[in-house]
Amino acid sequence: MPRGLDHIVHAVRDLDAAAELYRSLGFTVGARNRHPWGTHNYLVQLPGFFVELLTLAEPDKLGNDGFSQLFGAYNRDFLKRQEGLSLLILESRDAAADEAAFRAAGIAASDTMRFEREGKRPDGSPVKVGFSLAFAEDRRAREIHFAVCQQHYPENFWNPAFQKHANGAIGIAGIIAVADDPASHRAFFAAFAGAPVRDGKDGFVMATPRGEIEVVTPQAFTARLGVAAPDVKRGARLAAMRFAVADADLLQDVPELAGIAGLYEGNVAIIGADDAMGAVIVFEPSR
Repeated sequence: MPRGLDHIVHAVRDLDAAAELYRSLGFTVGARNRHPWGTHNYLVQLPGFFVELLTLAEPDKLGNDGFSQLFGAYNRDFLKRQEGLSLLILESRDAAADEAAFRAAGIAASDTMRFEREGKRPDGSPVKVGFSLAFAEDRRAREIHFAVCQQHYPENFWNPAFQKHANGAIGIAGIIAVADDPASHRAFFAAFAGAPVRDGKDGFVMATPRGEIEVVTPQAFTARLGVAAPDVKRGARLAAMRFAVADADLLQDVPELAGIAGLYEGNVAIIGADDAMGAVIVFEPSR
């Protein structure tokens, strides 16, 4: 069964500055959360998808458990080299079943791991949220971690009040990764997402139940968006998030909201990695 986009991690060194950046771009940003393995985050929700702004704030809390190593220590090491998009997480209806599928495909990187924490409603009242994750591994993409996420209390997590954004964003249109040789990642992504692959001369694209996954060359990325691609000397990288915006008239104003000299190409507004803490952020009209 195809797996849609669930969330993406934007790893940053200054978490509060990242939250302010996203607010300045017209996003509604939730409260600061803390994980027992030392990472802290802010979430930006859209229907069925969220951006996780994340840093390792308390490295002394890292342990030997799976979340500490695959999530906490990995982002610590990622941030020593750069800021940017570090993890791609797809939705799961049954994380244990997806783990089994990953093992059959030879891409499993962990057992199924479960985590619960206390969250807060907009009025401040506490609620329980819980997730099960199963990680996958593309050995040719050491600068990306991959996982699926099963929500155990989705009614406590998703909240329409957090999904209303001044910039008009109404959903995730897709993510773009870059690689010197996209074809070498094709088999992994096909097994990871379980979605049909459409090949092109500069890479490939997959239409998932929630947003597209594209893997293209750095040259094609820059030619299309007009901004630099991340360095891929250490392997493939997550490069950009594409957000669908309901009101195309708002697009030209998005960079100005943040005081950023972003690009406005016809009906697409683009914030480059230098202005967005290592990530490229694209706003485009909803289809």
